[in-house]
Amino acid sequence: MVRKPITQRIAELDERRRVLLTRLGKQARARDTRRKILIGALVLYRLENARDPAFTSRLREWLRAELPGFLTREGDRRLFDDVLISAPAQPNSDREEER
Repeated sequence: MVRKPITQRIAELDERRRVLLTRLGKQARARDTRRKILIGALVLYRLENARDPAFTSRLREWLRAELPGFLTREGDRRLFDDVLISAPAQPNSDREEER
């Protein structure tokens, strides 16, 4: 059995290290993307299902203040038209019934 020269073994180990670092980077990006998707889903859920109208209102106002500076592409801005464009105030039927 012929042993590989040390320089060849080092080169193979370097290549293996590069492959593993690439895989690690892909895993980190996938995890980061998943976290962004989940936090976005939570925010959209809270906007659409206002269990706490005061919180939902504050969240919507915060997004209106922050999103325009964060979104750089026009196509991205259009995705959030429903959040960025003020909806007309709708009467709260629960409050009217209390009066």
